[in-house]
Amino acid sequence: MTGPSSTPRGEHTPRPGATWQTALVRVEQVVDDDSPDPRPNRATRRAIARAARRRK
Repeated sequence: MTGPSSTPRGEHTPRPGATWQTALVRVEQVVDDDSPDPRPNRATRRAIARAARRRK
């Protein structure tokens, strides 16, 4: 096994997009009162199923 190198590595150019500044934008959505509820995400569905199994 070799030891650490005494010569430092040169700097490299980061991959494209790694240094871009991103901003989170929140968009408000209008939903009608009489529209059906959206389907819950996978984590929520799994939690509901887990709770239902426990009750049995």
